[in-house]
Parts: sequence; C-alpha cells; structure tokens
Amino acid sequence: MSSTAGRRRPGDDITICGAILGPTGPTVDVHVADGRVAAIIPGAHAGTTGRRVDASGKMVLPGLWDAHVHMVQWATARRRIDLAAARSATHAADMLANALRPRQTPPHAGEVVVGYGYRDALWPDAPHAWLLERAAPGIAVALQSSDLHTAWLSPAALRLLGRPEHPTGILREQECFDAMAAFVGVEPDLLDQWVLEAAAAAAARGVTGILDFEYADTVADWSRRAARGRLPLHVTCSIARELLPQALDLRLRTGRPAPGAEGDLEVGPVKLFTDGSLNTRTALCDEPYPPSHPGALAAADAGSGHAAMGYAELVDTMEQAAKGGIEAAVHAIGDTANGIALDAFEHVAGSGRIEHAQLLRPQDLPRFARLGLTVGIQPAHCPDDRDVADRHWIGRTNRAFPYADLLSAGATVEIGSDAPVSALDPWDGIASAISRTDDQREPWHPEQRIPLVAALRAASRGRGSVRIGDVADLILLDRDPAHLSVGDLRHNTVHATMRAGRWTHRDQTFRG
Repeated sequence: MSSTAGRRRPGDDITICGAILGPTGPTVDVHVADGRVAAIIPGAHAGTTGRRVDASGKMVLPGLWDAHVHMVQWATARRRIDLAAARSATHAADMLANALRPRQTPPHAGEVVVGYGYRDALWPDAPHAWLLERAAPGIAVALQSSDLHTAWLSPAALRLLGRPEHPTGILREQECFDAMAAFVGVEPDLLDQWVLEAAAAAAARGVTGILDFEYADTVADWSRRAARGRLPLHVTCSIARELLPQALDLRLRTGRPAPGAEGDLEVGPVKLFTDGSLNTRTALCDEPYPPSHPGALAAADAGSGHAAMGYAELVDTMEQAAKGGIEAAVHAIGDTANGIALDAFEHVAGSGRIEHAQLLRPQDLPRFARLGLTVGIQPAHCPDDRDVADRHWIGRTNRAFPYADLLSAGATVEIGSDAPVSALDPWDGIASAISRTDDQREPWHPEQRIPLVAALRAASRGRGSVRIGDVADLILLDRDPAHLSVGDLRHNTVHATMRAGRWTHRDQTFRG
C-alpha cells in the first residue's frame, strides 16, 4: 500500500503524551515522526523531541477505514430528502410533499428534486410515477432506493430523461444507475466542495481512509480534489468497469500511488457486478423469491434474481485486469452470485475482493480464505435488512450476513458502510457487527455476532493495535469502547484524528 510516510512534512514530529494504548493497555507516550509511529514509550511524559501534546489519559487506537463508499453519492445524499422512514409508497409521496412545502419558490425548469433511502420490499403498495405527480405536480422528482438499485421517477423527470411513455416510473439496475447519473449533475467545483466537506465529517468520526467505489473516474476526480490541498483521508480509488481499458493504457496498478498524487491517493480494484440487491429482489440466489406481497410490481417477481454478468464475461474481464496488475472487486449478494464470483477468482488465480457476501452457501465459506480474498461487509445493512431477508430469504437467514462464520473460516473481513446506503460512520457498522440489531428488538441471528476486537480490526484494515513502524493513522477517545453499551458505541465521540502524522480533526476538549 502507498502511504504519506515517504516525505517529511512540517508538524510530523509530535509526541502524544499520557495516552492509554488500546483497551486495557498501559499509559504510554506515542512518538510520531515522518508520518509514522516512531516509538511507543512506557510511562508518561518521557523525553522525546518535537512538539508535545497532552492526551490526558485518552485512549489511542488505529485510525478507522470505510472499505466501501460511493463518495459523490454520499456527499450529495447529505443534501437530499431522506425517505428512510417511509412505510409505504403513499407515505413516501407524502414525505416528499411535506419536504417541498416550506420552499419559498418551486424548483426551476430542469431542476430535479432528489430523494433517497426508501425501502419498498415490505411496502403494502407499489411506487408509481402518478403518486409523485400527485405529491409534486409538474416537478421533476427522482427518488433512489436505499440500496441504490431502483429509481422512482415522476412524469416530469421521465420527460427530462426522454422516456415520457414509461409505464410506471420505476427503473432498476443499469437503467437506475444511468438515470441517477443524469439527474445529479453538479458543477465540478461545487461537487468537490461537497465531497471534501463529507471527507472532513468522516475524519471527525475517526475515519483515516476510504475505498471509493463511485461510478466515475475516481482517480481523475480525487487527483483534482487533492490539487486543492491536503486531503483529510487516504483514498483508494476504484476503477469503473467501462474505464478499465483506459486504466490499463495508463498503466494504473492496484496498490500503487495514483499518478501525480503526493501520497494520499492509491489505485484500487476494478468494480464488477454479478447481481443486484436484496431489496430490489435482484440478488442472484439458488432459490427463487417468494411471490410478492399484494400491490407490488410484477416486475419484481424475477425468479431467482438478476445476473449482471455471466461467468464467462466475468472471467474474461478479470483476466484482462489481472494481466495489467489490476485486481477485481466483485459485487455479489446472493448465494448463486457469490458462488460465481468465487469460481471466477479460482479460475483466474488472482487476488481481490468480494463485496457484500450477504447470503452464502456453507460450502463456500472456506473458499474466501483459501483464495486469499478480502470480504467487504457492511454490518449496518444487517439490522436494516432483517425484515426483508425474513420475507424473501425465508428458511435461509441463518446463513445471511454470516460474519461469525466468515471469521471462523479464516476469511479476511473489512467493514464499510456502502454510503449512502448507510451513513459514512464506522461506529454504526462496528456496533451492528457486534449486536445484530439497531432497535429494541433482540439480535437477529445472534450466533453471527462478532467480538468487538474483531470488529475494530475489520474497521481499521486489519490493524488491531498501534504499532511502531505503522503509518501514524490514529484516533483518540476518552472512553474504552469495550465498556460502552451498544448505543453509546454507535454514538462514540472521537476527540482527535491523525492521518499520517497530521491532525485532520480535533474537538474543543483536546488540547493537542
């Protein structure tokens, strides 16, 4: 992995004095030089060079990573209408109308009102364009589902898209992606500002790095943002499938620094898809989905799901990438999709990632470790999707979101949020991983909970503790996470965040 540690920067020589070294750890001084942890000295206020800051007994832990985000979509979602609480299509339309009512002037011609976060898999009625027209007459509205795989458009939005005759206003999978990309256009300078604000907010939650799976030229976009000044995060930039030929021509390589970047940017894997999502009932599964509830769209009764790429096409694309030094990150949610992804990795004999792995066959569990793959999981999805899984994966939920089973099988697991599907907040994911619930209900399949230590490791790219020689990605807390309730852990306060020896966040209580 690339890091910022290759060059000495002003302010790198810092000693954090009187910190607790991880849960139940001793009091130490942590000396940072040239962007790395240079020394860990027992006791407090030992003799060191450079600037000294008083941790006052705060706990020091490795910085956290979000291993799956869509950063532009997250940055824009922070400014959109949140429909996560909608209990039906009618309720979602009412929420839209209520959100628009305080506006002094209606949206101007060509403007699209965007909402996000609805989950229609359990709704008693079906979303339809006419519901949005009733709620917002003549206004172009585009609502994106929480899993990002369905777009619900008003008649005015369909007209802007050049599809006025569409019968329902519901677009799924690639049609959804294309529509939302057309509707969320923002001037690059303004969009960069939004993204950098979102990155700073992530740093305030202890995030020191992200893997960005945005559907765009992330290398070029983040290089442009880095030119505005030092980034608060280390960013691994994925490669969209359609840009793979360009990436190969540019000789981009997974794990190498992005061209022209000072060290905060790294080239990531190419993103490929084998299926869709659970909420949209397009996750590719061994068993068919049960008949939809009354009022749901017939199109949702799609048998066993949707194959985004066939096995031969997947293997061919992965082989092209591997020959050029680019790993694959394969989106696979259903058990059939995961089997296809594992088969492809075994055929190619290359390293890489499988993203989501939400439903697995028991016999596939050991294959992740045997093939040396990383599994990108999003634990906040588990309590969000439990009711949908109980309905649509009935009789199989004992192997849904099987985090404990993956760890027991030796898999390397990394936690992400899939923002904007869930908030870019690692503490929410950590809390969900150890509890399997986010409300007053009992844990869902508690046998798949994982220990806090394992969750922290999975949320920090495998760094279980602060070690000499590591890049100085550090966070400071005033409470031991092991002693917090799940609710308190979810809302844990991060007093300071350091990225490669440079403070990216400090609150008023920290005197460093």
